[in-house]
This record gives sequence, C-alpha cells and structure tokens, in this order.
Amino acid sequence: MPYLDDPLLIFTDLDGSLLDHHDYSWKPAQPWLDKLAAANVPLILTTSKTSAEVTVLQAALHLTHQPFIAENGAIIHLPPAWQTSGQEPVHVMGARYRDIRQALVDLRQRYDFEFRGFGDVTAEQVAAWTGLSETDAQRAMQREASEPLVWFGNDLDFSHLQKCLSREGLALTRGGRFWHVMGTDAGKGQAVQWLSAQYRQQRGSPVASIGLGDGPNDLSMLEAVDYAVVIKGHHDHEMPLNPRNNSQVFRTTEFGPHGWRQGLDHFITLS
Repeated sequence: MPYLDDPLLIFTDLDGSLLDHHDYSWKPAQPWLDKLAAANVPLILTTSKTSAEVTVLQAALHLTHQPFIAENGAIIHLPPAWQTSGQEPVHVMGARYRDIRQALVDLRQRYDFEFRGFGDVTAEQVAAWTGLSETDAQRAMQREASEPLVWFGNDLDFSHLQKCLSREGLALTRGGRFWHVMGTDAGKGQAVQWLSAQYRQQRGSPVASIGLGDGPNDLSMLEAVDYAVVIKGHHDHEMPLNPRNNSQVFRTTEFGPHGWRQGLDHFITLS
C-alpha cells in the first residue's frame, strides 16, 4: 500500500464519487482533500463534465493548479506550470464536437433513430435531466469532444446505432445518467495512461496511481491505475474489472463521497 508521502497520482470521477449523486456535495471527503493538498499529491478530476464545469469545481475545491480530464477522457487540461515548457494547455483525444454532432444528425435523419443529445435541446431540458441549475446546465452544454445522449428507442435500433457510429470512428460509453458519444481513441483509461506517462517523464521516476469511480464509464480508468476504488453506485450496472491482484481493488460499502473517503482510508497509509 502506498504512503501519503510516496510519489502519488489520484484520478477521481465526480458525480456519484467525489460528489454526492443527489446534492453534488463533497463534504464527507473534505478531510482527505485537506490531507492530499498538504502532501502536494495531485488530485486529477476525471469526469464526463465539460471543461467549463470542471473549471468552476476546481476553483471551489482549490485545485486550480492541477490538471484535469474532461468529457470522459476526450479533453485533457495540463497544469499551468507545464505550459511554460512548450506544452499545449489542452490535449484533445478523439473527435471534435462539431464532427460528432454532424454524424449524429446524419444518422438520425437516415435511420430515424430515437435519441436526443444536449445539442438538440435547451438548457432548461438539460437542467430537468440532470437536476442542475440552468446556469450549470449551460456549462454542461459547452461540449468540445463528446455528446451525451438520452436513448428512447429499442435494443435492436441501439445495436444498429453502435455499428453506425463505429463506422464513423465513434463509440458509445455508458455514464451514470447518459450514453456519451466520442471518438474511439478517447476514454478515461486512455487519458489516465497518457497523463500518467507525462508525470513520469516530468519527474523522471515511477509514480503510483489510485483511481476512484462508480460508473461503467470509469472502468477503463480503474483498469489503468495501480489501485482501484470501485465506489458503490446508485445504479444496477455491473462493474467488472479485468482479473488482477485482489489487494489492488477495493469495493466500498458506502456511496459517493463517503465511499470515496472509505477507499482512500483503505489504500493510503499515513506517515
């Protein structure tokens, strides 16, 4: 098990993980947030949320000096300190939003698929779907490289949509509330691997990683880290991980930030 003063990276999902599924509070996790900040351990938000949403949350969590991964791994924002060394501030993995939207509109017109994406509706509707305020819903609609969908059709048509998207170089990922369309070479796992490699290169030494998540779209992230915390979710989706040493996977008995705290209590030894 790693110690708090070891070279560590922590990647965390937000909704249903660090943030409560119902009220988006992180208060139960605050003691660990304080410990990580005091030890200068990077806490990297890894979420389906947009850059606009994460920027607001980073400020509230006092993480503005940290990198973050947005839109299920399609967007990586690098830490400000790295940008002075010639690194671009944003790394895009996968397709751009305008191309995703165009593919979805074309496929719906051609096959009469029954879905609605954020680009089809108003902020008021997104607020109704998510429980966000309209202001926060507007931030959620500022997409750069992925599109959340609500599917209204049958299973056969859904399989057809998946095949059509694959031919366009796109894929569907299941989130807590939505299906997310993004490029096939994007994902939380790919983003975690890429950013971890950047940290190893910057530090010139190995770095241990911990991942925390509750939903199916977190599985690739949890499989890309050294220590995985599967947080009990408010859903009935299975959360299978590829076989590994049992000591490297911990499944919490509590939800949201309570489970988040439980996971770090399990894996990190205080000096």
